[in-house]
Amino acid sequence: MHALAMGHHDFWRAARRRPAAAGTARRVRGLPAAPGVPVDPGEARRQAIGAGLIVHRADPLNAETPLAALDGAAVVPNGQFYVRNHFPVPDLDAGTWRLQVGGMVGRPLALSFGELRAMPSKTVVATLECAGNGRSVLDSAVAGEQWGLGAVGSAAWTGVPLADVLRLAGSETSAREMVFRGADCGQVEGRDGPVHFERSLPLRYLRSAGALLAYAMNGRPLPRLHGYPLRLIVPGWYGVASVKWLTGIELTDRTFDGHFQADRYHIGGEPLALQAVRSVITAPQPGETLEPGDLVVRGLAWSGAAPIARVEVSIGPWPWRSATLTGGQHLHGWQPWELRARLERPGTVLIWAKATDLAGRAQPDQACWNRFGYAINPVHQVQITVRSSLPEDRSARARGTVPRPRGPRRAAR
Repeated sequence: MHALAMGHHDFWRAARRRPAAAGTARRVRGLPAAPGVPVDPGEARRQAIGAGLIVHRADPLNAETPLAALDGAAVVPNGQFYVRNHFPVPDLDAGTWRLQVGGMVGRPLALSFGELRAMPSKTVVATLECAGNGRSVLDSAVAGEQWGLGAVGSAAWTGVPLADVLRLAGSETSAREMVFRGADCGQVEGRDGPVHFERSLPLRYLRSAGALLAYAMNGRPLPRLHGYPLRLIVPGWYGVASVKWLTGIELTDRTFDGHFQADRYHIGGEPLALQAVRSVITAPQPGETLEPGDLVVRGLAWSGAAPIARVEVSIGPWPWRSATLTGGQHLHGWQPWELRARLERPGTVLIWAKATDLAGRAQPDQACWNRFGYAINPVHQVQITVRSSLPEDRSARARGTVPRPRGPRRAAR
């Protein structure tokens, strides 16, 4: 069955067969604080390290997934999914939690977790990427978490379509934006008092964005680190739009000017939206030493604007070659790919990969610098070493005989 047409249960039957590898100083009316009790940062850090994540900061926890762990993954296991936080992680009680929907609506709502779970649900496979993913490759460093390329993950998100909830509330004709408030909060530079994580989405994108109010991740309840009990998922948009620990939605007729909208997460004043097209090489890994012979280059590609059209790979001085797109296809999920080649000449070898989507967007050769290091998506490069043939191997080839196998051809660490 084509993955785009899969139902919830069909997806999970297929997935099990795959390898796994804030806000403003101004209080927004109608949105409750509901901060909850912060999760112990030490325990969260221990869990992240135990799951193999690369921890950049312990409090608040910020950790990325090693690219090797993403190799061949249709979805990323919950414990290995990258974590991006600005404030301490709130620990909310689903029994007392409510989602407040207010502002310019005909019928304000206070929905319980049970009421949301009783509504018709949908499962969407979507790739979330931190806007700063790849920031560390910039020649001129900028402030912020120095992410490698692992601040990205694909998961199956289950929840209620945002459009269904807003249909219950009924938006006024003059409403322009939806402001989403998370329970996480803290101090930020340039703002007075505690600031909640808040982000807005123009109402005109409601239908095209396909946003989901998610309460499950990969078939399990949403983990605390990823927004329990409810988070917003905006498929194809940078992860900043997918507000975690969601407590409120307000419809407004004004342009939202919260900290995470006006002070951060924009390029030249334009708020970040769709993910840039990107490909990453997941195998081989940088610095690996390989035996001469067959090589399989694998990776993942994604784009917020359109599905991936092609991925091209260059090995050493060879010209670009088209990789094979493999695995299932999801409208908003990443696309696995691979290219088979043969390496005979020993020495240092550079491998490049670049993606192009069906909207015609392609990865640039060089990173495009901006003051916050957002949406950095240059062609990915990996350097490996091909070792020289062993003397007995060369002698055997000269005699026309084959040496005894030394086990599977694999990376030597």
